[in-house]
Amino acid sequence: MTQLRYVVVEGPIASGKAALARRLAEHWSVRLLTEAAEQNPFLERFYRNPTQHGLAAQLSFLLQRADAAHDMLYGDLLAAPLVADFLFEKDALFAELTLEDDELALYRRMAPLVLRSHPVPDLVIYLQASPETVQQRLEQAVASGAMSPLPEGYVQRVHAAYSTFFHAYEGAPLLIVNTDHLDLVEGDEDFGLLLRCISEMRGQRSYFNKGI
Repeated sequence: MTQLRYVVVEGPIASGKAALARRLAEHWSVRLLTEAAEQNPFLERFYRNPTQHGLAAQLSFLLQRADAAHDMLYGDLLAAPLVADFLFEKDALFAELTLEDDELALYRRMAPLVLRSHPVPDLVIYLQASPETVQQRLEQAVASGAMSPLPEGYVQRVHAAYSTFFHAYEGAPLLIVNTDHLDLVEGDEDFGLLLRCISEMRGQRSYFNKGI
């Protein structure tokens, strides 16, 4: 972490981004900035009725992002190294995915007024997973009570949107990690391999894909 002041871990539902961000922050002994989805009062209502509550959920997240960006740019949040489990730009991704045309037009007018600027990460770690892996993880999470069932087809649309977004992403150095055969939370060997990939990364884009 000596040369990385601000690292972002990103990935769609069931990618394990929050858990990996927490482990990296603990390993490096740095601050952790979380998405804090539980603080969005509209999120559960959105999952039950996306059409009715999509705009409210989206704007609530936008305001959270604006507060975080302000603390990072003008407060002391970036006075020390930081790991975050969200990328500021991904808000627009979800807006395009979930909002009706008129709501999206309203969001696009409001977003630059609310979130005028934000810091750029030194590194973004994007976690991928195959549809089969995602489905297995979701079934386990729902069965254990850790997650409520999501609207049909929503997870697939989110994963496709993430894939398209990061295919063209050039905002910061990007490490793409396929997690199908990795245990980055409990597996010490896999976590060590990831740390090595991070330390040896050169250039704007790199890949980490562990075979079977």
